[in-house]
Amino acid sequence: MLLAGKVALVTGAGSGIGRACAIALAEAGADVVAVDINAQTAEETAAAAMDFQRRSLGLQADVGDLQDIDRIVQATMAEFGRIDIAVNNAGVTRRADIMDITEADWDRIHRVNAKGVFFCLQRVAREMIPRREGRIIGIASISGRGYAGASNAAYAASKGAVISLTKTASQQLAKHNINVNAICPGVTRSALSDANLRVRAEQEGVTLAEMERRRAEVIPLKRANDPEDIAAMAVFLASAGARNITGQCYNVDGGLVLD
Repeated sequence: MLLAGKVALVTGAGSGIGRACAIALAEAGADVVAVDINAQTAEETAAAAMDFQRRSLGLQADVGDLQDIDRIVQATMAEFGRIDIAVNNAGVTRRADIMDITEADWDRIHRVNAKGVFFCLQRVAREMIPRREGRIIGIASISGRGYAGASNAAYAASKGAVISLTKTASQQLAKHNINVNAICPGVTRSALSDANLRVRAEQEGVTLAEMERRRAEVIPLKRANDPEDIAAMAVFLASAGARNITGQCYNVDGGLVLD
């Protein structure tokens, strides 16, 4: 039980990578707070975490709203008395060419993917600093490293922001013994990526199966991630084995981006 006695808060935990992270952290021994914009899916993930005999809590929240962020942190502290691990995963996007991105697209994407990640990090750090201990893990993307297959330019910029935030936050929080790292997933099977894949299939006039074949073909290891591949890295970064790792952004992408 790598994380026995720890408390983990995971945003965007209702599906995909967030759900996989919450369940993997519970399996590793942590009590879990599953946060999602969708109250039902948050509760469903919390219930799945309980299958590992862990305490769990499902909370609805919009991470672009600072009052919601404060509310979920206060609820976590009231229930568990501490936050040891935070996985800032909640994110949004849509498939669009650079010339089709609107101001509304930019604001929506950055409100969640950049603003939400920063203020979740800041708020949980306020609870970690007095205890001089904590692990904060951001879910960025290889899109933030210049991956040509990014869903859109605004999304790539928001994930680049997470990468930069990780480096600066790690330097400023290190004096409090708080580790800050990020994971940069590559192509990952999830509802979000599958929706983008369907759009591409329609745009190119090919079947979804053909688009899936093409997606895997360009990956050196010839396979897309499952959400559990990202969750495994999150568990490691939350564990004692990563105690001296901070300010790092790890690609989990089958070899797509070598940076």
